[in-house]
Amino acid sequence: MIPLDILIMAAGKGTRMKSRIPKVLQRLAGRPLLAHVLDQARALQARRAVVITGHGAIEVEAAVDRLAGAEDAFDLKFVRQEPQLGTGHAVQQAVPALAGDGTVLVLSGDVPLTRADTLRALVAASEAEPGGALALLTVVLPDPTGYGRILRNGAGAVQGIVEHKDASEAQRAIPEVYSGILAVPAARLAPWLAALRNDNAQGEYYLTDIVAMAVQDGVPVRAHRITEALQVEGVNSPLQLAQLERAHQRRQAEALMEQGVRLADPARFDLRDDPRSGQRAALLCGQDVEIDINGVFTGQVELGDGVQVGANCCIANVRIAAGAVIHPYTHIDGEQLGATVGEGALVGPFARLRPGAQLGRAVHIGNFVEVKNSTLADGAKANHLAYLGDATVGERVNYGAGSITANYDGANKHRTVIEADVHVGSNCVLVAPVTLGAGATVGGGSTITKDLAPGSLGVARGKQLTIAHWQRPAKQPKA
Repeated sequence: MIPLDILIMAAGKGTRMKSRIPKVLQRLAGRPLLAHVLDQARALQARRAVVITGHGAIEVEAAVDRLAGAEDAFDLKFVRQEPQLGTGHAVQQAVPALAGDGTVLVLSGDVPLTRADTLRALVAASEAEPGGALALLTVVLPDPTGYGRILRNGAGAVQGIVEHKDASEAQRAIPEVYSGILAVPAARLAPWLAALRNDNAQGEYYLTDIVAMAVQDGVPVRAHRITEALQVEGVNSPLQLAQLERAHQRRQAEALMEQGVRLADPARFDLRDDPRSGQRAALLCGQDVEIDINGVFTGQVELGDGVQVGANCCIANVRIAAGAVIHPYTHIDGEQLGATVGEGALVGPFARLRPGAQLGRAVHIGNFVEVKNSTLADGAKANHLAYLGDATVGERVNYGAGSITANYDGANKHRTVIEADVHVGSNCVLVAPVTLGAGATVGGGSTITKDLAPGSLGVARGKQLTIAHWQRPAKQPKA
């Protein structure tokens, strides 16, 4: 098996992005563009990945180090292109980092959505010829403006590539373009790079000039042509980034629908990595899952059989069991601790589940209720305008509207324990640490600072004062 070394071009400034962030670190589906390209190196089981940096090199290299996992089989190296004198000049900088016995695959750090199968086919086209061929990834575009055109002879064999700025009007009419991705034996690449010249409209060293050199040397040039333009689209502006985001999300939505997930509108669906933790995006769905419009799913999310997710929900790092209903405008984010929603639970609308929220079977969390680092046992209910933080809630508890656990004393967090069948009235404050025994009742408006025995009633509020025949103040007439 011939070793594979991958070169990733990541030196460009990306002026049209109008951003301080280097172009290859702009995010698509929650991940830097360059991270998607590194995924391709993993999928192809590359021996080595050489990242060519330039603009923002220190920032890009630090980001790649964070993105590269300890489990990566490939050897990661960096080379600098300073100044940036074209694509050929960039690859010239990488030659010392390459062994001479492998196939070199050249990728662009701002082209994130090339399929691994496409790249495997391209590498295979290079390695199929004795001594190796130069294999180009090409695509036919309805508007090829800005791309290098593929030049063929009368027999259809590739003879060269002409860059758009150097092309004649007749050449610009050619719809087949070079994607910027190629595969070539390393032993053939080095002498061609050494022979590059910069006598062109840009005054740059074009990597595409090696095609004519290969033809002159009698080396086969193979074009692996694909039809899905999305695979070779790059990012040069915020508009292009947004267009690529939507195309990528549509691809993910269609894959889910092929598995049986019901999406109300696949154009209004997002699945993203979690940029805070680096957690990769994965949405695992059982049968008969229904997702309404504008759902944003981040990190690791599992939806059991028959789960329904309402419109405009943001859901991250959570396991939602079968039959649960997530009503519209609900925000769930388990972060690194994770969160769980039990079978048949009802959550929302306008609810918030934070890290460590663990809901049992048939739990009800209603509108404007927030739960953090708390466990609610089967059948517990908090239906309105409430907060449960650092709490253990037993079965069938009814937690009243406007009630909160006061879990923070200004320095430390404390836990509230509410045992089974407790009834907490509206507008109560439970000052932790405190335990409400099984079957206890808390009168509305109470501030509870001491434990309640099982079956007891706790009331802690000012005595009501009633004044008969009281007159409200009247407005004074204007002078």
